[in-house]
Amino acid sequence: MSLEIMRDPRIRSVEWKDLLKLTPWEIAKELLLVFPWLIASLVLAHHGYYFFALAPSFVFFLCGLRVVHNAYHYVLGISRPATEWVMYFLSVMMLSAMHALQQTHLHHHKHCLGEDDVEAASAMMPGWKAVLFGPRFYYLIQKKGIELANARQRRWIAAEFASIILWVGLVLFVLDIPMLKYHVIAMMVGQCLTAFFAVWTVHHDCDRSHYIARTIRNPIKSMIVFDMFFHVEHHLYPKVPTCHLAKLSKRLDEAAPELSKMQVY
Repeated sequence: MSLEIMRDPRIRSVEWKDLLKLTPWEIAKELLLVFPWLIASLVLAHHGYYFFALAPSFVFFLCGLRVVHNAYHYVLGISRPATEWVMYFLSVMMLSAMHALQQTHLHHHKHCLGEDDVEAASAMMPGWKAVLFGPRFYYLIQKKGIELANARQRRWIAAEFASIILWVGLVLFVLDIPMLKYHVIAMMVGQCLTAFFAVWTVHHDCDRSHYIARTIRNPIKSMIVFDMFFHVEHHLYPKVPTCHLAKLSKRLDEAAPELSKMQVY
């Protein structure tokens, strides 16, 4: 990363490589994280409790972002081929070509908050504009991902888009299963809110020279968002899995405590 902060000797002194390895139990928890919430949302929707299904649908989407985010960096603790299939599965379930978003996200790490950083486009907007920007953001990050992808990655992207179109077409126009219609609509809404919840919240009012991202230190808030908002830690040490970012945050606080001042609220 070409950011000034990465040349800070305090940052370079932080031990992090011991946090890379996941235990079998941690791998299993990470891979299964989405399923209780997906099942809960579908069961509630099946019985017509759509309002109550919204909460587990939101958590499913959040957990899906966590899992696929780790997949982008190949830190799920499984093989690369298996990780590709995880991204494919979540592409269909969350209605976004994750192999395209992987390319946009890795580009975001290299050019964080730069002019060519499409993923962070909403970070410089007021919060309400970031919400309204959501549908366009959904289009732009996948378009950019296709542009950045190589031939192998584009084959995955094509398969994901084809599967998404087939899945949505079946659910909305062929299958008479209301809970699946609910799920598809909920995921569409979730994708349109990603520019705000997944980008603006962790990058607004940040800059390339020092505060590249926001972080979280309140343990209750961190638990609620499944440790997804240790974002300055993630940008500085992207190979550390999400489940170990809390440990990393304590080490970073000892080395450079000022970086935790920009928090997610």
